[in-house]
Amino acid sequence: MIGQILNTNAQYIAKELDAIGFKLSSMTTISDDADDIVSSLDKALAQNDLVLITGGLGPTKDDLTKHTLAQYFDSELVFDQKLFDHMEQLFQGLGRAEVPKTSYNQAEIPSKAIALHNKYGTAAGMWFDQNEKVCISLPGVPYEMKHLMQDEVIPRLKERFQTMFNYHRTILTTGLGESSLMEIIEDWENSLGELDIKLAYLPSPGRVRLRLTGRKTDKESLEASIDEKADELYQLIPNLIYGEEEVDLPEAIYELMVESGQSLSLAESCTGGNIAHELTLIPGSSKYFSGGVVSYSNLLKQTLLGVKEKTLEDFGAVSKETVEEMALGAKTKLKTDYALSVSGIAGPEGGSELKPVGTVWIGLAGPDGLLESKKFSFGKLREQNIQKATNSALNMLRLELLRNK
Repeated sequence: MIGQILNTNAQYIAKELDAIGFKLSSMTTISDDADDIVSSLDKALAQNDLVLITGGLGPTKDDLTKHTLAQYFDSELVFDQKLFDHMEQLFQGLGRAEVPKTSYNQAEIPSKAIALHNKYGTAAGMWFDQNEKVCISLPGVPYEMKHLMQDEVIPRLKERFQTMFNYHRTILTTGLGESSLMEIIEDWENSLGELDIKLAYLPSPGRVRLRLTGRKTDKESLEASIDEKADELYQLIPNLIYGEEEVDLPEAIYELMVESGQSLSLAESCTGGNIAHELTLIPGSSKYFSGGVVSYSNLLKQTLLGVKEKTLEDFGAVSKETVEEMALGAKTKLKTDYALSVSGIAGPEGGSELKPVGTVWIGLAGPDGLLESKKFSFGKLREQNIQKATNSALNMLRLELLRNK
């Protein structure tokens, strides 16, 4: 509640429930307070058939969930010998001869709950089924929660509920912001409503994910409808799409570069090596990526990349002329087929009226005398500027590789 712990449990549970056909309505994070638990439960059970809770099942005084749920569902806490025997085995495995007295309450379970066996911890999960509503309480420790979801919760949910099929297809784009992209695909987007398909725009610096979602009882027709609309999108914006689902832009570059059999080097200034970092996160990137120069200073641009002093004096480090000489220098000195170069003003200071913060020039040198450059204006946020410059440079290379396929 104070920002020290990231709620990864909610993300995991949401994915698992979506995969078996549930439609999620909300996620709520509350404090360890009995009144908050009760009021949140009242609202959640009034609006939903299924409610899952994580956390608050430990043996300490601040763990209030089990006691609160027992009262909420008009139950008494009863001793469960199987739970106690399991605890004894766990503590013996830790070299403890006996279960600590402070942990005895872990063997208690509300009388109206089904205990869900937690083989990796002392806090059993609880399943309440009342008034045609199901409430499930799970421990907050992520690995214990995940095993309980797989071993106990999901199999029971499949038996208890009849669900529809959810189908998502996420198409990854780069090169245009969401507003410009929306203008291009507006007619196509409007046609989705006839098929009960929803479109979500999921933007990040330099990229927009387009997620198509449908929900039906007929799985085959649902998938066919969404796949047909996705195919239409490929016809509409082919140069903006670089992949699907979790494929990242560096992975798309990897595939294209390896397929081409050619090599790549980098000359980075304002990105500070971020392009090289992203490329080398992909296993096997050494098949095409030779290396790069982080030429942050003008001196290194001259001595390592061969940028002319007069070029820097006449046009400055952030210019068409400089990034083109940087790209040619990297290509020549590192002996590669392609070279990308980037120079810009990442900010938050250092801009001018002619070259404000966010101005970035990107260059590309390639086979057969290829030499091109492009100017970008990314804004005033340093971290976003670095990421947008990285994406734009990789996309420039991607489009060139596609033209030569």
